[in-house]
Amino acid sequence: MSSTEVPDPDIVQPMRPHQDDDVKRYSMAEVERARSAAEDTEEKGEHADYGKVDKEVAKYSSAVRIEISPEEGTRLRRLIDRRVLVVMITTYFLQAIDKGTLSFSSIMGLPKDTGMLTPDGKVSQDFSWLTTCIYITILVVEYPQNYIIARVPVAKYLGFSIIAWGAVLACHAACKNFVGLVVVRTLLGLFESACQPAFVILSAMWYKREEQASRVTYWYMMNGAQQIVGGLLAYCFTLITDGPLKSWQWLFMAYGIISVFFGLFVLWWMPDSPMRAKCFTEEDKHLMVERVRENQTGLQNRVFKKEQVWDALTDPQTWCYAGIQFTTTLPTSGLGAFANLIISGNLGFTNLQTQLLAMVLGFYIIIVLLGSVWLVKKFNQNILTMLGFVIPSFVGTILLMTVPNHSFSQHVGLLICYYITLSFWAAQTLGLSMMSRNVGGQTKKSVVVATNFIFWSAGNAIGPQVFLSREAPKYFTAFATHLGCYALLVVILLYFRFYLTRQNKKRDQLAAAGVDEARDERLAHAFEDLTDRENPNFRYVY
Repeated sequence: MSSTEVPDPDIVQPMRPHQDDDVKRYSMAEVERARSAAEDTEEKGEHADYGKVDKEVAKYSSAVRIEISPEEGTRLRRLIDRRVLVVMITTYFLQAIDKGTLSFSSIMGLPKDTGMLTPDGKVSQDFSWLTTCIYITILVVEYPQNYIIARVPVAKYLGFSIIAWGAVLACHAACKNFVGLVVVRTLLGLFESACQPAFVILSAMWYKREEQASRVTYWYMMNGAQQIVGGLLAYCFTLITDGPLKSWQWLFMAYGIISVFFGLFVLWWMPDSPMRAKCFTEEDKHLMVERVRENQTGLQNRVFKKEQVWDALTDPQTWCYAGIQFTTTLPTSGLGAFANLIISGNLGFTNLQTQLLAMVLGFYIIIVLLGSVWLVKKFNQNILTMLGFVIPSFVGTILLMTVPNHSFSQHVGLLICYYITLSFWAAQTLGLSMMSRNVGGQTKKSVVVATNFIFWSAGNAIGPQVFLSREAPKYFTAFATHLGCYALLVVILLYFRFYLTRQNKKRDQLAAAGVDEARDERLAHAFEDLTDRENPNFRYVY
């Protein structure tokens, strides 16, 4: 490290040859922490401390960074996509379409057949609880789920969860009343709660940082695909008018059985980690571990570290990710559960037209998500892209609340407003991908992911409740609440960008001051399970 002068007890000014007059200033705590890390590096000869590296990872990792050619990297990524990305996309599509069954079945006779209609024929407030109970369950089990996911073979656990939720989904067809539906919906939340946290871990485990935004977007845009396929299939199921089961019962049965068989496929096809992937050669497994070294977020470590829990809980990042999820899922869950009721009741379309119009919404969601990831790739600006996609949500919501709805042209115009309201989904998706790229340390990551999805489930649980049955079909309170969420989201994103930019500048200043640990191009300590705040060489994406 370069020599320093200490003009006062709290501030140091690093001196370099040919230094400019406007010397950068750093806090003593930051420099001392970085100096300590640099001294440790010298003692270790800039090699990995294998006492801190997971044994399976150590078997396949080199002491320092090795170069992988772009052609070789592309070949490896394609191998991973075939085994991992395909499973994540299909799994999330099935989960999204499973959740969408409630919205589609709402106009297929489920409320009437299970006693959830008011005396004047409207859907009662009980219907809202069928969505809320799922997310209350997730709220309770999210921390235990993440603890388990970090310590078991993740692909096997994911396969088991898919089989379990498929069986529970099929059991919906046997429900005759509200109580029965609450029971199966609660169990559905229990088993589905493993899906998204597992995907965040898998994305960080298999993919480089620059690949993760697109991979998260690919599986997350299955929310749009389920609107397309789900709308078409729901239209077909609606045509069933006789037989031993009602149309909505066939809907649940079919999706549940398909999910069970796909879960069995996942158990057979998907590897648990690069180190345990029997489908790849030993050389490829070594290269797959090395290609994610530059992420510096760790790959696997099953040792629980209390200090990383504290790091997670005191890191502003944790609460920014949680805030992004809460302010986006609260509108999402309500709009998802009540989508068909809004389109058919408020906008005046028939049931069959409503099922088909859901397909248009699906195309729009896919365009939004693909557009957002294209902008991120082109300009490398995650948070600014998120802010840009919140603007149409403000516009669409305000128009839904203020424009009268009498003529057919107004019906069509308000339908378009409803579609563009969902533009904020880009923020939700990019928030997840930033979390997988910016959080280091396996214990810390499990805490951050769990906290994120607790707020995610809280937003989803509250969302349907702001759609008050007495306000149908306009739901003024719900849309006013959504405007508040978008405003809060903007505040969170602006602060988040300021915070991450400031952290990167501090680390750049430490590197310029001569702190070796802040400019380690060999990435010798990438697999030592350091948190992002313990590693001065780490730089955040924003």
